[in-house]
Amino acid sequence: MTEQELLDARAVKWRLDGQPVRTLEDARAFIESVGFCLMYPTRPSVLAPTFIGAWVGEDDRLPMQQHAYSDLRAKEANELMVRVLRAKAAYEAPLIDENNPFLVSPAAFPFFYALVGERNPKVAPKAGPRSAYSPLACDAFQIIRRMGPISKRKLLELLGGGLSTAGSDRALAELFAKLRITRVDYTEEEGSVWDELTRWAPDKVWEGVSASMGQALSALLSKYMDCVVAAEQEEVENFFSVFVPRSKAREGIKALLAARELGYVHMGSRTLLQVAPRREPFVLRPRVERVR
Repeated sequence: MTEQELLDARAVKWRLDGQPVRTLEDARAFIESVGFCLMYPTRPSVLAPTFIGAWVGEDDRLPMQQHAYSDLRAKEANELMVRVLRAKAAYEAPLIDENNPFLVSPAAFPFFYALVGERNPKVAPKAGPRSAYSPLACDAFQIIRRMGPISKRKLLELLGGGLSTAGSDRALAELFAKLRITRVDYTEEEGSVWDELTRWAPDKVWEGVSASMGQALSALLSKYMDCVVAAEQEEVENFFSVFVPRSKAREGIKALLAARELGYVHMGSRTLLQVAPRREPFVLRPRVERVR
């Protein structure tokens, strides 16, 4: 494999080959194919496709999240992304930055939940010295559970007490980090709309709860390698280290190599991982005697 062949293969997979995503069905097919994608490119860069890139159909001068407000392409891509979330053609999950949505396909989402979500989602979060949740986050969760889906603006009003927007944002971020809630809609008037994830996607949550950590990590590693075509092990570990310890990602790669689900490919002086080619099963055929 040459570097150009790798880039060309990714361009086709990531819809950067002049075949842009324009409809809800296009977006559904794209997200299902890649498994997960960021909304915008990042600095430092993350080896993953972007929804804005698929919308534009190329990766030349794509807007970063910080400049998206002034880019018409970003506005149109964001409108389609919101439609995707409404239709449950993808689910949003925490990765790098709440302002740069990370979209996960319906098939991959339960495995992602198994790695980062609460294992007992029926129990409401409680504040305490060892809790990952502040009292404000717990109050916000109770309001969302009781009244959701609810806009951030309405939630801020109900929390009351002169609470700042930054304070409510922190509370939502705490809940979103453990997938207690998810963003399900957006309007310019009300802002983001949030709902309890167990109400919005109960089947995906319970699939995730029933999946083991090892099973989930193996599934996501395999899907990621299919998405990026080939990558150095460090690039794979960098991506997964955002939501699992790097050592766990390394163990998962080692297990897939041992099972021959992954293999190596050489590109110049670089050694890359890739999904191992499918092997045809051996079939024992009867010996045919040649007629003399």
